[in-house]
Amino acid sequence: MKKVTNVFWIALALALLAIGFGAFAPDSFAEVTGNIKTFLTTSFGWYYLLIVSIIVLFCLFFLISPMGQIKLGKDSDKPEFSFGTWIAMLFSAGMGIGLVFWGAAEPISHFAIDPATAEPGSAEAMRESMRFSFFHWGIHAWAIYAVVALALAYSQFRKGEPGLISATLKPIFGDKMKGPWGTFVDIIAVFATVVGVATTLGFGAIQINGGLAYLFDGIQEDDFVVQLIIIAIVTVLFMISAWSGLSKGIKYLSNANMVLAIALLGAMIILGPTLLIMNMFTDTIGTYFQNIVQMSFRAAPIDGENRSWIDGWTIFYWAWWISWSPFVGVFIARVSRGRTIRQFLLGVLMIPAFVSFLWFAAFGTTAIDVQQSGVDLTGLLTEQTLFAVFNELPFGVLLSVIAVFLITTFFVTSADSATFVLGMQTTGGSLYPQNSVKLTWGVAQSAIAVILLSTGGLDTLQTVLIIVAFPFSIIILLMMTSFYKAVTIEYKAIKRKR
Repeated sequence: MKKVTNVFWIALALALLAIGFGAFAPDSFAEVTGNIKTFLTTSFGWYYLLIVSIIVLFCLFFLISPMGQIKLGKDSDKPEFSFGTWIAMLFSAGMGIGLVFWGAAEPISHFAIDPATAEPGSAEAMRESMRFSFFHWGIHAWAIYAVVALALAYSQFRKGEPGLISATLKPIFGDKMKGPWGTFVDIIAVFATVVGVATTLGFGAIQINGGLAYLFDGIQEDDFVVQLIIIAIVTVLFMISAWSGLSKGIKYLSNANMVLAIALLGAMIILGPTLLIMNMFTDTIGTYFQNIVQMSFRAAPIDGENRSWIDGWTIFYWAWWISWSPFVGVFIARVSRGRTIRQFLLGVLMIPAFVSFLWFAAFGTTAIDVQQSGVDLTGLLTEQTLFAVFNELPFGVLLSVIAVFLITTFFVTSADSATFVLGMQTTGGSLYPQNSVKLTWGVAQSAIAVILLSTGGLDTLQTVLIIVAFPFSIIILLMMTSFYKAVTIEYKAIKRKR
């Protein structure tokens, strides 16, 4: 068992500073983070669009390249987890709460509140709402996770390096990654993970609060005290799960998540406007692929209103996925040993994206159908939109209860996966980090989530995400360069042996 490294102490100190700043000077914290976010989205929005597009092209290249036959592990290695469990684990870690939170709320916003380009409430706005929801949650999101996980799995299992972000950069920087520069890279990765996961815990607490308020009259909407209690309870639950290890708690909860998610999705398709859902799903897949290039590079340089929409949605999502990528990347790499590069990319890019498409088609189309029936969803808090939709369907209370339970289990799996990853990253890449280290990071994540909620809720959560993603995006570019160099050299050596 490896001891904690300097990365642990420095990253923990930074996390404590952030917690202290937010706790003792909440107004200043919100102002400072808001100013930084405005600067980044105004000056570097084009950068986020370009880097994510480059990442997608990078993944597609390796998907069709002969180099895709190289295994993420030794040639004799077999996958540690079954295909179904593998998909469940990466899906639970990679999306989870977000799908439940935004499944109905995002399409309604794009349709009736603030469409990207169309008139609110129009047929074009309906088509556009689905297309952009697919875009934000589809291949681009999973490509960001994939490149980080790919570089890590190759470095760790094929080349025998420790499971650290810094170790993936050795092909271009050599032994410099064993010194201060490597520590610096790992600190950025750990801090991005802590803030990214804490942000999602905040989203989870907000929506559980919204669901409970819809189910029980005595609970208030958007109640910070209720959210604090929710985070405290879930922290205990995910620490118990993390304590039990990867092959027990996380594995079983991930499988349970998928069963619940599929059940809720199936119920929505059956109880909602089934024919319209399937028609929208089919039509939107076509328009998604028809418009994917235009959407990927859409920067609206001379249209301030459209530019504001892009900053609030697309740039926010790209930053969210980037900030989550060190955590999800390390976790996906850890559970992907023994698969080839091509198998890995097919599984990580295509299957979760397809499920996300079906999810938004079902929940988004049903929400829009409810809106068009005369029930106004536009004045609700974001976290309550889903429950308002359930209220208009048969078995609405039962669906709401299932949704709250699903959000809770997604909450737990995201958090316990993150504590495992943070433990790895701060103990020199250990595959079995100490429970005390995981406990420390679990408490830190929850504390930051509480601070972010207390200083402005969703606005502060989104602001901090965009800030944290920026430095790690540069590291992702370096990881891609390093991975390409290493795999190219190995592939040439394999060809010579033949």
